[in-house]
Amino acid sequence: MSSCNPGYIERVSSPSAFHGIPDDEAPSVPTPVPAADGAGFTAVLRYFLRLGTWGFGGPIAVVGYMQRDLVEQRGWIARQDFLDGVALGQTMPGPLAAQVAMWVGYLKRGALGAAATALAFIGPSFLMVSAVAAVYSHYSGLSVVQSLFYGIAPAVMAIIAIAAYKLLRLTNTKDWRAWTISAVVFAVTATTGREPIYLIVGAGLLLILLDARPALRWPRFGNRLNGIGPLPLALGTLGTGGTLTSLGLFFLKTGALVFGSGLAIVPLLREGVVTQHHWLTQAQFLDAVAMGLITPGPVVITAGFIGYLVAGPTGALVATVAIFTPIYLGVVIPGRWFVRHRDNHQVKAFVTGATAAAAGALAGAVVVLTRQAVTDLPTTAIALATLGLLWRFKIPEPYVVLTAGALGLALH
Repeated sequence: MSSCNPGYIERVSSPSAFHGIPDDEAPSVPTPVPAADGAGFTAVLRYFLRLGTWGFGGPIAVVGYMQRDLVEQRGWIARQDFLDGVALGQTMPGPLAAQVAMWVGYLKRGALGAAATALAFIGPSFLMVSAVAAVYSHYSGLSVVQSLFYGIAPAVMAIIAIAAYKLLRLTNTKDWRAWTISAVVFAVTATTGREPIYLIVGAGLLLILLDARPALRWPRFGNRLNGIGPLPLALGTLGTGGTLTSLGLFFLKTGALVFGSGLAIVPLLREGVVTQHHWLTQAQFLDAVAMGLITPGPVVITAGFIGYLVAGPTGALVATVAIFTPIYLGVVIPGRWFVRHRDNHQVKAFVTGATAAAAGALAGAVVVLTRQAVTDLPTTAIALATLGLLWRFKIPEPYVVLTAGALGLALH
């Protein structure tokens, strides 16, 4: 399940860190044993297919399931290999759970293995989102559907607000420069209603200049790795052509900038989908985000829902493939290099700046979108009640969204 929990977590040095257990109190981890003869790559794909279908609980929980099942119980992957994948996921753009799934496939069968595990893990949520989008596009004009999302929209805003707060705290800690970046991007987003990708890339490059300016030249792989940053800018200058081409280019560059958490993509999506291309209204966009929250899998699967509304089943496929392509490349291209150079100062500085900017944009998007979602006393009450409950209790987002939908039906 997509969650408001940030996909960018503190670097871990032991599996127990996923569960918040101190190392000295954690139970011992069984030494991984070789997989049984019958547990080949097909068994790995079956596992990720099941996980993609029933993997509710958010990115941290889903990665915890992988650790428990693949490392501790089955011994299909070595402990350090798994932790390397988590560290890679923390650094490269993209949702953490999907990145770790691709990493496992990459270790087993290289680039094709990563693609296969990605398909198995993401496929179920894509099919669910596409099916819901088909129903939504047909019945969205009905009063019952409008009433349903009358309650869902303010609840989604509360979920995004909690995500922004957690991401800000987790990313910026006590770094005043990161807080300054977040504040500037927040102000720009909240005031103008626009979230330019240049701010995110620029923030990453700024911290490289401040903290890790290269002496003469980048490390051998660094030149290629840091080319990922300008890539979205270059893509943005290409001709848009038809609708499918526009969808593909937009989601391709957006997927390269999902720093911080799955929900950090919301400002970038809103900027392109609502403001720039006018594919959806703000209300439809909030409905799309809600669908990403209540289905299993990463919240960026929202791209499939948006693609379907814009260009039918083909649009859903194009948008989903495009948004996951840079995420996939971020695993298979720098994967081995990253394991050897995970402490590269330029990479760490860029990620810190970009994630701080993404967190600020997410907080600013809360202000912009709330104007659309919270319009009267009932929606205000739903937003505040959801905010209070999520602040106090760990309630799975699907329950929150479905309950809010029921309230919408009763109140509207």
